Amino acid sequence: MEDFAVGDVVEALDDTIRGVVVRVAVNEITIEDKDGFSFSYVPNELVKVSDGITVSNDEVTQVKAEKELPGKPVRKVPKPKERNAPKMEVDLHINQLVKSSKGMTNHEILNLQLDTAKRQLEFAIRHRIQKIVFIHGVGEGVLREELNYLFGRYGNVKYYDADYQKYGLGATEVYILQNP
Repeated sequence: MEDFAVGDVVEALDDTIRGVVVRVAVNEITIEDKDGFSFSYVPNELVKVSDGITVSNDEVTQVKAEKELPGKPVRKVPKPKERNAPKMEVDLHINQLVKSSKGMTNHEILNLQLDTAKRQLEFAIRHRIQKIVFIHGVGEGVLREELNYLFGRYGNVKYYDADYQKYGLGATEVYILQNP
């Protein structure tokens, strides 16, 4: 433990306060900073400052951060449920494809939905996306049958009903074989 005397220049260990000792008691040292404010500390909370060499807590923290070795990057391991989750979803409901379907016939709506499905499927094949879910809704089943016909024309595609818990009966999941 250091002995402090009136007039010593000291710094607080856990604060950024530097000052001159103005009073020394048994278990209390009172210091005054450059602005004239007084602070009281226990002796083990202070350290004498040598002439010419001063180190602040900010500098110590900075040096510690520079010396710290970077750890191994943490790799997120997907949970089995996430691993099997579809990578891409395409909602074919007409209100998701156009701002307003007012004035469109059922035939035009169906063609727009099929064109979107074909374009997204070919995008997934080009970008090697393995799974894609087409959300078509339940309805009368016309779009679903047309999608089944479309998917059947591709040799590297398997399709089946998507997860019932998540989508109900209104979605088809497509699995694209990467090496047919």
